[in-house]
Formats: sequence, structure tokens, C-alpha cells
Amino acid sequence: MSILTGHTSLAGILGWPVAHSRSPRLHGLWLRRHGIDGAYVPLAVRPERFADSVRALADLGFRGANVTIPHKEAAFAVCDRVDPSALRAGAVNTLVFRDGQIEGSNTDGWGFLAHCAEQVPGWTPDAGPVVILGAGGSARAIAAVLLDAGCPRVTLVNRTPARAEALARTLGGPIAVAEAPPLDAAKLLVNTTSLGMQGQPPLRIDLSSLPADAVVADIVYVPRETPLLATARARGLRAVDGLGMLLHQARPGFSAWFGVTPAVDDELRDFVGGDIPLRAEAPSQA
Repeated sequence: MSILTGHTSLAGILGWPVAHSRSPRLHGLWLRRHGIDGAYVPLAVRPERFADSVRALADLGFRGANVTIPHKEAAFAVCDRVDPSALRAGAVNTLVFRDGQIEGSNTDGWGFLAHCAEQVPGWTPDAGPVVILGAGGSARAIAAVLLDAGCPRVTLVNRTPARAEALARTLGGPIAVAEAPPLDAAKLLVNTTSLGMQGQPPLRIDLSSLPADAVVADIVYVPRETPLLATARARGLRAVDGLGMLLHQARPGFSAWFGVTPAVDDELRDFVGGDIPLRAEAPSQA
């Protein structure tokens, strides 16, 4: 365990609720690994107290914080400065307190790309069309980073088409909306919905029309292998799980707060995700 002193650097994660977050475990391992005099703590903050709480953390000497549901849009509003990643995503997940200013960025899309590059060597965003299932905050961050990195076309598929159309208008560029996923030419399929998560219905989609060299990614990480990923692997497709996105998106914040750029490796994956079930557990029978 780290020994804390009067010089301890502090950061944390703001959410409501926040007890489920694995970020304290993740950052805690990095702090111990690098022998840093620092701490990263869960911060349960009600939505109506969010802005005041962020300013109080800055006044108390915190270096910054991560932001999770439901605060990412409120975090955007409280910032004095936001970087292009946050502007494109319309939300902030990483706060840095510096020189009396609150700076915001969104590392979700960056974390997604970094994990894909790690898991699928040779794949690049300009490889071909992408289909994204969902139109929430994660879909927006991932679509934005893919478009900015040269993806030739993104198609959004959402159960509420109007939400997807609004997102497409906001992002601009080669982005479309479809009622059914056009998989026959897709080089990447990304699930950003909660379908397939433990306790949720599985995502039911026929992958037979996907090209043999396509990649299937799921940002759900409980379980670590969702039904979608299991189906993809059974077809011989390359699959990318959701845990790595969580790990990679944390690196820029840790670097800004604690002055060290940490590594994502097998020890970290096992420590953060070792107790996550590999596959969804069957519901108990009453």
C-alpha cells in the first residue's frame, strides 16, 4: 500500500453511483507500481451538487478527476477550457486542475482506438466503413475519433432513429443512419449499447454477411466475452473486448495528474478484470 504524506497528489472518479467503478483499482495498481505518493478515490456526487463539488476539489488541491455516468455532459459545462476531443464528443471524462483552471478532455475514443490497435495489429481506422450500434455518449466519442482518424464512412444504427440522426448532424462528415446494419461492406462493427451486458438481453445480430477480414468490437466488459464477441470468434472474425478500452482511456489522465505514463499489460488486465465473469451467467430460476 502507498504511504501518504503531506505532499500526496490526489485524484478520483466522480459518479452517481460510483461504488461499481473499477477505476480506483486500476489507478491504485499504477500508483503502487510506480511508487507514487498519490491516491485515487471514488467520489459519489449527486447531479445537483456536481459543479460545486468539482470546484471544491480544485480548491482542495486535487490534481483532477475522471467523470462517469451521469456527469459527463455536466463536466463539459463546468470546464474553463476543453480540448478538441471533448468538443467533438460533447462530453468530458477527464478533468485536470491546473493554474486555477479546470481543463477537460474526452479520452473514451482515444482509449477505443488504442485498444483496437493493440488487439488487432495492422488495423487502422481508414480500413473501411464502420457500423456503430447505439447513439449515446460512447457512440458519439467513438464515431468522432474514427472520423477524425480517416474512417471513410460511419453508419449509426439505433432503436430510436431520431437520436442517431441528431448525432449524425452534430458530428457531420461521412456519417449516415440506417434502420438495419449494413454489414456486407463493414470493416468494423462496434456495439456501444448495453445489450449483452450481464443482466441485460443479448445482442441478436446476424454476422454472416460481414467480410472475413472485419473486426467486431464490444465496449461492454461484464462479461468479458459477450455473446456478440463469442459469435464473432466462432465465425473466425477478429474480436475486441471492452475491458481494454477502460484501461487505455485512463492513461492520459494518470499521466497528467501523477507525471508518469503507465502501461496497459496482462498484470493490469488480470488485476482489474480478473473477477469479471468470462461469460454471462444464466439467470437464476425462481
